[in-house]
Amino acid sequence: MARVVEKAGTVCPVSRSLDVVGDRWSMLVLRELYMGAARFEEIQIQTEATPQMLATRLKSLEADGMIERQPYSEKPLRYEYRLTEKGRAFYPVIHALRAWGETWCKEKHEDIAVRFVHRKCGHDVGLANVCPHCGEHVERKDLESTLSSQFANERAERRAAFKRK
Repeated sequence: MARVVEKAGTVCPVSRSLDVVGDRWSMLVLRELYMGAARFEEIQIQTEATPQMLATRLKSLEADGMIERQPYSEKPLRYEYRLTEKGRAFYPVIHALRAWGETWCKEKHEDIAVRFVHRKCGHDVGLANVCPHCGEHVERKDLESTLSSQFANERAERRAAFKRK
């Protein structure tokens, strides 16, 4: 906590929060972790960050307690990145950005990029954080996601372009 206070120089919680996640790359890294990515290469492919930019953001998010590294290979030593409790608690912010972006930042003819179905009752929750069918508050762990064909193709094209490099 002292680290955040030193960075922000204020008691304002918005300013302190922005010190942790207030740039495009950090938000995109978190988006990928919420979507199930865990390894450096997949996060890099989908964020289109340079290796240096991604490494810097991952280190920063780890230092701020949002993520943790877990080894998945000993030789060579390689890590996966996992959300911590603090990182998982940030999901409502990403969800709000998604809902706002779906409402205000796209063409009328575009489909919703990611649909979420409440696992418990099987109904689409739309852009809400409360299931309109059963009335339960939902968190990311409660939802099954399906990408629109356009978003799925976009992500597949990024993977293919990365492999061609």
